[in-house]
Amino acid sequence: MTLKEHASMSNSEPAGDELPAEYHQMPEAGHRSDRAASPLVRGDRRAISGPSPITVTERINGHLILRGPPETLSAAVVKSLGLALPIAPLTSSVRAALCIRWLGPDEWLLTLPLDDLAQAEADLRDAGGAEIALVDVSGGQTVLVVQGDSAIQVLMKSTSYDVGLQNFPVGKVVTTTFAQAQVVMRRMNEVTFELILRRSFADYLWAWLRDAASEFGFASQDEA
Repeated sequence: MTLKEHASMSNSEPAGDELPAEYHQMPEAGHRSDRAASPLVRGDRRAISGPSPITVTERINGHLILRGPPETLSAAVVKSLGLALPIAPLTSSVRAALCIRWLGPDEWLLTLPLDDLAQAEADLRDAGGAEIALVDVSGGQTVLVVQGDSAIQVLMKSTSYDVGLQNFPVGKVVTTTFAQAQVVMRRMNEVTFELILRRSFADYLWAWLRDAASEFGFASQDEA
């Protein structure tokens, strides 16, 4: 190819807004992000009758990892969210639809309504400054809530972690293996458990829960 031919081809390439569509990676205004869509593609939502059915609900939330010095982050969380940062290991803090879970000495997981995520992240950055780090992981995680009098029996089939009330009280958070997948598990009340998992495992864990609950009964419920 001659220099003249090369220059001619270069001059013919579109520029700016004329770039081919595949070069535009940012969604257009009004675009519905994939993170707002359910990852349950093959989840069988048919009910199974039984003597004490569990109910499984999927929740599409915003997920934000918080990292930083506890003192700085605690002040930022109180100022921005009106919520106490859980400092004690394996604990959580809840206010309305917001929940923060302790994951490590300098790491926490915040979930909140997806529509509130951008503002909460901006407020936290303003309050915490350069000392804190925030990572939006909403596109990689989802939430399943398991509820019912038989929920604990279903969980006992699924994890080696002791989910008895004495060892796993309300509000406690653990990262554990659940049916060969890693989950962040929180006890919401005596008969309700929250599982935070990778979106790619959603179909697998849904099918597992439905099968494990077959002797008790199973129902799915859309989030209100």
